Amino acid sequence: MAKKPTGEYTARKLKGMRQKFRWNDSKYKRRVLDLKKKSDPLEGAPQARGIVLEKVGVEAKQPNSAIRKCVKVQLIKNGRQITAFAVGNGAINFIDEHDEVVVEGIGGSKGKSYGDLPGVRWKVIKVNNVSLDEMVRGRKEKPVR
Repeated sequence: MAKKPTGEYTARKLKGMRQKFRWNDSKYKRRVLDLKKKSDPLEGAPQARGIVLEKVGVEAKQPNSAIRKCVKVQLIKNGRQITAFAVGNGAINFIDEHDEVVVEGIGGSKGKSYGDLPGVRWKVIKVNNVSLDEMVRGRKEKPVR
């Protein structure tokens, strides 16, 4: 029968054990294997350009009752489709199909969705290279293509 170690370890042995057991930590594993970047449609970038495919209304989660105005966007860099929120009162009126938009993260924790928007992780910040916020405030007009 094999004897159990009594607890006397060398520094080298302890280091090896620490390295081995680090893989049990899910946050370490995800970071080292770059899993967030691989599953992220923006591929780790802060912003991305895309083409608007359609306008959609997303129902807010309980206890709120609203239809949030969003757009389906196909990213130019990899062809993936995402849903992005149009921020601002009447902002959806400035966005048309086939417009080029710039999207960024909506600000939820750990890159997840924000507030009462289920499954929406991005927001539109530019339409045809003009700030959506400026258009909503009436300072700029949407360019005619």
